[in-house]
Amino acid sequence: MKTIPIRLLTSCTARLTTSAVAHLLVRSTLLMALCFGSIALHAQCPLENTAFQAGENLEYQLYFNWKFIWIKAGTANLNISQRKYGGQDALRCHLITTGSRRTDRFFMMRDTLISYIRPDLVPLYYRKGAFEGKRYNVDEVWYSYPHGRTTLRQRYLNPRGEVLDTAYASGECIYDMMSMLLRARSFDPTQFREGQHLQFYMADGRKVKLETLIYRGRKRFKMEETGIEYRCLVFSFVEYEGKKEHEVVTFYITDDQNHMPVRLDLFLRFGTAKAFLRRAENLRNPQTSIIQ
Repeated sequence: MKTIPIRLLTSCTARLTTSAVAHLLVRSTLLMALCFGSIALHAQCPLENTAFQAGENLEYQLYFNWKFIWIKAGTANLNISQRKYGGQDALRCHLITTGSRRTDRFFMMRDTLISYIRPDLVPLYYRKGAFEGKRYNVDEVWYSYPHGRTTLRQRYLNPRGEVLDTAYASGECIYDMMSMLLRARSFDPTQFREGQHLQFYMADGRKVKLETLIYRGRKRFKMEETGIEYRCLVFSFVEYEGKKEHEVVTFYITDDQNHMPVRLDLFLRFGTAKAFLRRAENLRNPQTSIIQ
């Protein structure tokens, strides 16, 4: 993929580029969660983990595309480790997105997400800290399960230092974007039909909302920089203005037991932001989706 210097873009476009790409990996974790989430909407919360292990590390290169212009906009790293939370065994998932030196000159960006889950994939805690330009905000979710119900305590710290606390309780299983990503990777998507719409609720630290995803079917995708070709499951996250449907993100995950995101396309008002897998380490399962 050929890149050109960022100076060819206006500073306004650069700010849009960095901010949008920063959220590509963040949003995509939610989207991947949606692709499997409806299966478990009325199921028991515990689930056997078949997709990942402590020590897994995924690295991504982030780009912005406008017409024929490509810019390296930053990187993202996702890793999983064995930890303790509240005195019990837990897995810690850590995602950080970082702007490149070029984009930092226009718009400083550091987004960090942390999630603790039990070994059976039940969520315990979630935090997202977003530092973008001169703005800093934090979303947090604490989980408890009294009397077999899911109870959430949510907190939002806005850039002005104001705190909003909310609570939510339900008989259903509820997830944030990170814990659902981890849970979703252990589902079997073979029963999905091409064009199928999936909906369920997700906590984001401030509210619980309904989201929509469309399954687009299976496709092959070849990574330009590495030459590796994958068999993938393809999904689109959509939003609605009245009855009008707008595609927000298309993403590709490996069609094997790892269910690993390898390509993400975010459609912007001016261009497209993309993320491509650059390196994967300590995967739990063989990469059978790779086409030799």
